[in-house]
Formats: sequence, C-alpha cells, structure tokens
Amino acid sequence: MPKPSVAELRPVVHPSGLKDRRSGEHWAGRIYMREISLRWTRHLVNSRVTPNQLTYLMIVAGIAAGAALLVPGLAGAVAGALLIQLYLLLDCVDGEVARWRKQTSITGVYLDRVGHYLSEAALLVGFGLRAADLFHRDGATTQWGWAFLGTLAALGAILIKAETDLVDVARSRSGLPAVQDEASVPRSSGLAVARKAAAALKFHRLVGGVEASLLILAAGVADFVHGDLLFTRIVVCLLAAIAVLQTLLHLVSILASSRLR
Repeated sequence: MPKPSVAELRPVVHPSGLKDRRSGEHWAGRIYMREISLRWTRHLVNSRVTPNQLTYLMIVAGIAAGAALLVPGLAGAVAGALLIQLYLLLDCVDGEVARWRKQTSITGVYLDRVGHYLSEAALLVGFGLRAADLFHRDGATTQWGWAFLGTLAALGAILIKAETDLVDVARSRSGLPAVQDEASVPRSSGLAVARKAAAALKFHRLVGGVEASLLILAAGVADFVHGDLLFTRIVVCLLAAIAVLQTLLHLVSILASSRLR
C-alpha cells in the first residue's frame, strides 16, 4: 500500500479544531511539532507498529528524559531536552496513526494520560536528583534537600493534572457530560480576573514537560558557564514553588467554576 501524502493525511489526522483545543493541544504542537509529526506519521501508518506501541515508546522517552538528567554536566541537560522533544513527537504521532487507521480507543486515551503523569514526574524527580549532586560533582556529599524539592515539584505536576482529569471522572459518575471550556471560567469576577492573568502569564506551564526541560537546559548552560549547580538549584526552587502554588490555585479555580455542576 503506498504511503499517503502529507496533504492526504492532514484533514484526517488533524481534524478541524485539533490545534485550537484550549487544554488539549500544547503550544509546541501548534507551532512546529504537528508539522514534524505528519512527516513521521506518513511512514508509520502502513507499518505494523500500533498506536498503543507508540504510546509506550512515548512513555519510555519521557522517563528516559528524567534519567538523562542524572548525567552530570551540560550533556545531561541537553539529552533531557532532546528526549522530551521525542516524547512530544511520539505524543502527536500515536494519535495521528490511530485516527488514520480508525483505531482510537479508550485504552489509548488512558495510556496517554498515564504517560503524561509518569514522564513529567520523572523529569522533575530527575532534575531534583541532579540538583542534589548525586555523583558529587559539586561537593563531597549528596544534598537530599534538593531531591525533595524536585519530588515536590513532580507531585505538584501530577496533582494539577489529576485535578483536571478528576473533573471528568466526577461528572461521569454523576451522569453528566464532559465539561465544556466555558464552564472552566470561575463564577466569581475576582477569581475570573485572576485566572485570566494567570493564563496570560502561563507561569503554571513551567512545570510541564516541554517548558521544564527548556528551563533545565537553560540552567544547565548557565551552570556550565558558572562552574557549579547554582542555577539548577534556583530553578528547582522555582519549579517546586510554582507547582505547590498552582496545585492550590487550580483546585480553587475548579471549585469556584461550574465544572462540577
């Protein structure tokens, strides 16, 4: 069977509204990764690789990104950032292959969510261990407090995703349809303004895999120039603080909106 062209693939695997999803499409997907993924997808749609197998590979890439951060020096930060880009690519490709073959499934959606939880948590835990100087690059002992902060950031990243996902769980168990985007606007005008400000600044995205990997890479470059782990440790503190704050704010935002009604 001949490979489909990009023009043939696009309307099927990128249906109308895909790139405009408020909470489901990453900015990197809209800007560049969806165009790259199309070129990969056209080579995979006629292969024996299944969409779920691609999702498993996505999970492996994401967890490997966290493990790569244990490599001391700039090399570890670069490897982590590149593996997160591979993770994002596979996150696009698995769904595209599934849509082309008409093999979308609840299992695939579930694995995709699990993959996001595991990968983003692994990245932040790995970053905390990097800051802890696991291999004594910057001192004589491992400083486990930094590992704790990385784990705290990972826990926050997981809870933020769980808070969102549990809205649909709660609605489903109550016999209600999936939540609509407009329902996410808080009923309180003050909270609505605060939410819009947070959305404009997008600071909450910094604990996401792509954004965190770029921050980690920037910190790695700065550490390489400075000769220690100062910037890595600053960024670990920043991500932990953002994760804790955003976990609380996101919960308040959900409870104050009509998503649970």
